[in-house]
Amino acid sequence: MRSKYLLVIAVVSCLLLWPGAVPSMQAQEGDTVYLPTVLYVDPPPVITPPENVRLTAGYNHACVVTDSGGVKCWGQNEYGQLGDDTTTTRRTPVDVIGLDSGITSIVAGHSHTCAVTTEGAVKCWGDNFKGELGDGTQTHRSTPVGVLGLDSGVTALAAGYNHTCALTISGGVKCWGFNFKGQLGNGTQADSLTPVDVDGLDSGVAAIAAANSHTCALTDAGGVKCWGQNDHGRLGDGTTTDRPTPVDVRGLVSGAISLTAGYSHTCATLQNGDVKCWGWNGYGQLGDGTQIERSTPVDVRDLTGGGAIAAGNTSTCAVSSNGGVKCWGSNGYGQLGDSTRVVRYTPVNVSGLDSGFVAVATGNDHACALTSGGGVRCWGRNNYGQLGDGTLHDRLTPADVQGIDEGGSYISVLYTHSCALNSNGGAKCWGENNFGQLGDGTTIDRFSPAFVSGLESGVIAVEAGSVHSCALTTNGGVKCWGLNTSGALGDGTTNNRLTPVDVIGLEHSVAAIATGTAHTCALTNNGGVKCWGDNAAGQLGDGTTTAREIPVDVSGLDQGVVAIASGSFHTCALTASGGVKCWGTNFFGNLGDGTQIDRHTPVDVQGLDSVVTALTASYGLTCALTHNGGVKCWGKNTYGQLGDGTQIDRSLPVDVIGLEHGATAIGTGLEHACAVTTEGGVKCWGENSYGKLGDGSNTDRLIPIDVFGLTSGFVAVDGGEEHTCAVAADGGVKCWGQNTYGQLGVNPGWAPVTVVGLEGSE
Repeated sequence: MRSKYLLVIAVVSCLLLWPGAVPSMQAQEGDTVYLPTVLYVDPPPVITPPENVRLTAGYNHACVVTDSGGVKCWGQNEYGQLGDDTTTTRRTPVDVIGLDSGITSIVAGHSHTCAVTTEGAVKCWGDNFKGELGDGTQTHRSTPVGVLGLDSGVTALAAGYNHTCALTISGGVKCWGFNFKGQLGNGTQADSLTPVDVDGLDSGVAAIAAANSHTCALTDAGGVKCWGQNDHGRLGDGTTTDRPTPVDVRGLVSGAISLTAGYSHTCATLQNGDVKCWGWNGYGQLGDGTQIERSTPVDVRDLTGGGAIAAGNTSTCAVSSNGGVKCWGSNGYGQLGDSTRVVRYTPVNVSGLDSGFVAVATGNDHACALTSGGGVRCWGRNNYGQLGDGTLHDRLTPADVQGIDEGGSYISVLYTHSCALNSNGGAKCWGENNFGQLGDGTTIDRFSPAFVSGLESGVIAVEAGSVHSCALTTNGGVKCWGLNTSGALGDGTTNNRLTPVDVIGLEHSVAAIATGTAHTCALTNNGGVKCWGDNAAGQLGDGTTTAREIPVDVSGLDQGVVAIASGSFHTCALTASGGVKCWGTNFFGNLGDGTQIDRHTPVDVQGLDSVVTALTASYGLTCALTHNGGVKCWGKNTYGQLGDGTQIDRSLPVDVIGLEHGATAIGTGLEHACAVTTEGGVKCWGENSYGKLGDGSNTDRLIPIDVFGLTSGFVAVDGGEEHTCAVAADGGVKCWGQNTYGQLGVNPGWAPVTVVGLEGSE
């Protein structure tokens, strides 16, 4: 149904510019930075009411509305703009307190956020220095408060740097907050702590957009009107004169269907799919191939069939008619997502985002895109964790936001069974089930995915161990099932379980999980690591070799960890600084410390002090994804699984040949490894019995080779003992290799086949 309606998306672009970044735009006294609002449309014959806005980006934070109607935010939190009742910056999403359901749309300003409820009420939180929260005060709020007078009747919102506007059910517009350039549109320059009517717009408005210090409206007739600051011609009326009340944008009295406002430029999508922009153009953000500022609209080159569009600080992004994402303008932090830092004066493709996307949002120097299945990917600057990937590393290509998964954006494969999430957050498993590792209450092998009992929704991650599995729920709890002889299920017993049981002490506050052969580990929200289960090689990291039936703390890792990975008998952690620590068995050098000595507490992986963004591990093997898209591996190399062209075990990291850059995701199987490239293709290397490398042969490969038919559109990959699976951007899953127990979810083959029930969006 999404394509039949207008989709309004609030976006925030670059507000305050870094020193010297824009010599021609030196900040004047009273100048601020903006936040944009976006509208998406699959061109209808007439403009229809706006649909819900599910994704928004502020100056250095971002938020999303979940499928359940709740709100999650991440990034900078100086003024409480994440709504979690703290001012603690978050690198991964946290729940907005009190908004766990009933929210239909959301917008972010520079340092504040607002949401519309199902009743049409407006709630805001964060910075309130200029009254942008609309509660009649100037008190900052770290949890949502109601906007005075807007208890019902609101259909959409737009947020600027320090002001906010609402579209009412009658088609009128009300604004509040900072007004030094007339951005509230009421004919004055007086700030307002509560909503005021925009002059002449008491009806007839279909959508609104707000930026640093100007605001625009799309009328029912398809015309565009703007007001507020007008330097560089951002109001589009052919002048640079500030306007405290709405004026018509030249040439756009009809035919427009979507609207977005950036720091000092504005764009609109027309009914025929063309996109027009106007205002400042110092970085090519108007997309017309020049750097000439425009006070009236000009065409964006090489962009037709436009859908969702978002104007940032000095860049712009759009979703094309086929669901791909394109960006143009400044690119100093990789905010165009094309794997470079090169300024672009016309649209370029965002790497790996070729199809399946429905919305895009831009912040100061970062951008995020929403998939049709509800997943979010972000790229660009990450100094406050605004990309939501658990790190502070800038990304030149999109990375998944942790904990915001869609059907197939998450998959786990090990030995002879597989597990994945569907689009509703349900956990499904398939393959061998002799100890109940599929969690469906039986020990019957499954040749197609079956729901894990009681986990048909509410799951954000699922991990397959050797003969057990675990899931991370939306409330931060951990549940496990399957073989439990060593306590790998963490329920205080050694009883096998055919359905999920709670891990004792981990009913909430967990951010990620990782499973080994017979042990499991959890990353807590405060950056600590806890492990349980088999400990014969010290893989629990508590300084002993004693098996544990309930979680114990990993020595020295009570904070500062952002990701974890478990091999068969060892475990590794990625620290906030980008370094890696490992512990457990080290027979093949898989701990990366230059020795083959088992370690019962964490040791540093040498040479990876500040460059790693992701980890994966398997039997005697560990691999890391670096900040520049390179892949490094260490440990066992009998079959070439290190990808360095040899069969020599390595106790220190080595580069995977051909993947020194350009990778976006990695996964390991028992004796092989795979990577997803920036183009969305999949490459594998190592042992190849049963065709698990997917190249149509069973020949071992010492360096990466392409998986047959998987050249683009994929976002994740993982390997089992004799099979491999990959996830497409549309949520579809393909598997290849051995299928003795149905672990491919379909008939066997040495080339990828689609898993039944996980085909992705059509």
